[in-house]
Amino acid sequence: MSSPLAKLLRRSVRALGPAIPGVSLRETLRAGGGAIAGLGVAGLFVLSPKVDLELGLFLIAPFGASSVLLFAAPNSPLAQPWSAIVGNTLAALVSVAVCLSISDPLLRVVLAVSLSVAAMSVARAIHPPAGAVAMTAALSPDMVRELGFMFALMPVALGTLILVLIAVIYAHLTGRRYPFRQFEEDNALGTADPPPLQRLDLSEQELTGILQRYRQSLNLGVEDLARLIGAAELQAATHRTEPLTAAAIMSRDLVTVAFDTPLSEVADLFRQYSFTSLPVVAEDGRFLGIIYQIDLIRRAREDTLSLDRGFVAAMTRLFDTRSAAYVKAGEVMSVSIPKAAPDTPAGALLPMLAESGCDAVPVLSEECLAGIVTRTDLIAALARRTLGSAA
Repeated sequence: MSSPLAKLLRRSVRALGPAIPGVSLRETLRAGGGAIAGLGVAGLFVLSPKVDLELGLFLIAPFGASSVLLFAAPNSPLAQPWSAIVGNTLAALVSVAVCLSISDPLLRVVLAVSLSVAAMSVARAIHPPAGAVAMTAALSPDMVRELGFMFALMPVALGTLILVLIAVIYAHLTGRRYPFRQFEEDNALGTADPPPLQRLDLSEQELTGILQRYRQSLNLGVEDLARLIGAAELQAATHRTEPLTAAAIMSRDLVTVAFDTPLSEVADLFRQYSFTSLPVVAEDGRFLGIIYQIDLIRRAREDTLSLDRGFVAAMTRLFDTRSAAYVKAGEVMSVSIPKAAPDTPAGALLPMLAESGCDAVPVLSEECLAGIVTRTDLIAALARRTLGSAA
């Protein structure tokens, strides 16, 4: 048995290790690219010698710290526009006032940073790089005396605003969300109902209370907390559904179409079987994609806009097999969809069907289609399991 000293040593060594989970290469490149874009574009605005001398615009070290939050941790409450712009600007205003009033260097630094922290707390605009803004000003009294309170406007407020605007655009282009989601905002479908995973029967006030109780309000937003709780509940559900697997609940006798199948035949199959989705497979059984009924509507809508014709005319064109350029199933199928293996736990299918916007998950075995799990299949399986447990 290990001695208490050895256990203490192991705990101490582990405590010195990284506390942040590993980051994917894609996210690493996204964050680094964001910092390049943010500081690069901001530099184009402020590094012109004429602008530097006449308007007092220049890059300051705290902008680098702000870039870390804006591009590497865009979901953090500390990185949001209000926190970044107001926090940095408040710190600049406070530190300029201190510099113009206090001559002692040490007292000037201490008061500038501490009063800036207090001001940010009152304004609910905590932004860690703002502490560096305050120290930059406190350590550069000659610059502050020359610029006065204009220092808070340029470079601080304007420079931070530029970084925030770039972060908004960059997040949109790279598939991230910035500013972060607001609780009870419209979901992806444009309706006011929370997404299925966030219907927790907990109000915004209750979730806020949890964050405040555990002193996490600076690290996590209310909406993100709801998402995490929902994900944790689903993960816990996987423990209760095992060893139920996709193979046990999937539909095996499938109606499929080929890549070249005309959409008129696809529509006939939808009407005949009342399906909402049809898998597309190659001659050798390889899975190629899946067609949802909504894909037909989307394609007709695209044709309506691109060909400048009515919606009915666009739908008619989709199903017209007399044309040499008739639309094929493979041209409208969806390929970026969740997929499962036969041994995938049923619980792991829950978020796939709840979050991805699809109502059927293909089950693949060595790239070939083995079955399909629909929402109906999963609901029926969980209902049987629940009733069996109750009995």
